[in-house]
Amino acid sequence: MTASAAQRRIARLASLAGVHRAFHWLHLHQPQLRSWQMELSGIAAPPFQEEARAHWFLQRFAELGLSNIHLDAEGNALAELQPETPVAGQPCLLLSAHLDTVFPAGTACQPSQAEDSARLTGPGICDNAAGLTGLLAMAAALRYARIVPPVPLVFAANVGEEGEGDLRGMRHLFAHEPYRNRIAAAIALEGAGTETVVTRALGSRRLRVTITGPGGHSWTDAGAPNPILVLCQALSQLSSIPLPATPRTTLNVGHISGGTSVNSIPASATALLDLRSTDPEQLLATETRLRALLASNLAASSPLLQLKIETIGNRPAAALPETSSLLFTVRAVDRHLNLHTEQRIGSTDANIPLALGIPAVALGAGGRGGGIHTLQEWYDPTGRELALRRILLTVLDMLHQIKDASDQEPSDAR
Repeated sequence: MTASAAQRRIARLASLAGVHRAFHWLHLHQPQLRSWQMELSGIAAPPFQEEARAHWFLQRFAELGLSNIHLDAEGNALAELQPETPVAGQPCLLLSAHLDTVFPAGTACQPSQAEDSARLTGPGICDNAAGLTGLLAMAAALRYARIVPPVPLVFAANVGEEGEGDLRGMRHLFAHEPYRNRIAAAIALEGAGTETVVTRALGSRRLRVTITGPGGHSWTDAGAPNPILVLCQALSQLSSIPLPATPRTTLNVGHISGGTSVNSIPASATALLDLRSTDPEQLLATETRLRALLASNLAASSPLLQLKIETIGNRPAAALPETSSLLFTVRAVDRHLNLHTEQRIGSTDANIPLALGIPAVALGAGGRGGGIHTLQEWYDPTGRELALRRILLTVLDMLHQIKDASDQEPSDAR
């Protein structure tokens, strides 16, 4: 594939009457998008508790006339826009946006809109209510325009992208039927932005480190080993681990807990660690040194203490090749729309397909946002329409590329 061929293909695609009808829907229905975004972000979706928001999506998918609407075993809300003559086991394109937020159960999440501007405010209103709204916009515009895809387009409002969710929704889609081995490419809609495209998956390992001991009374059992002190001593030495700037690697201690009262020697102490790198080998090497350092510190303290290290998150590092047809498509779409393609690295749902060698990107769903992962999170949909056109053209071009590639396969390879 060449850049000029991709450019010609996008120009032809953008000239089609059906595509103009879809653009027309996006132009006229910005108030509908705002309404959907406000409504869905008011439905709490804390980690591992996305059911209510998933069922809301099933209702919207049904209203939009999609097919094969269902929840899978992991809780992903799924639907399809099918070709005129569906073929069993046919390759498909996955378009997704994650349901979950970082906010715990009980967080007040009802959004609000400023009286003097278009800005929306509320926990999760941008990450990822913006992406989820974009998902519905694609389904609605395609249905309104009566565009029938050449291969199935799978819509997924998926669970488990944030934190300890560890991409569980996306892992399930790529590991289990009916979509295992069928997804030929994946596009994840993530937050705001119009020109960015995540093409490199930031790898991470998340660890729960726990030190346990006999505990006791602060006076009568004085001298018993204290798990909190030993853990803190070990954590303070983590700064001795070299963290290269290239490939960029980071280590963070995000949470410490333990003990029951001021006059008790704690029976346990726990810390949550986040280790990230753009390179999978560097990630493994740094984790190995970290584990060795923690074990060495415990061995030097007391035989009454025990160390337990649990992996609570494992996101693979990977990258979309510069020669990928998906990247050629995004760049061609951006040139057509007079956008500047900004390739970025990120930890998104695209990590899973990229690590499997499947073309994938994460795209912003337009507008601007800020205060991400805070109670003051905000989103301004001004200019969202341009980003949605970008997504639509990318989706349509990839659907045709998948069909062409499938047609060229030998029959015994399908």
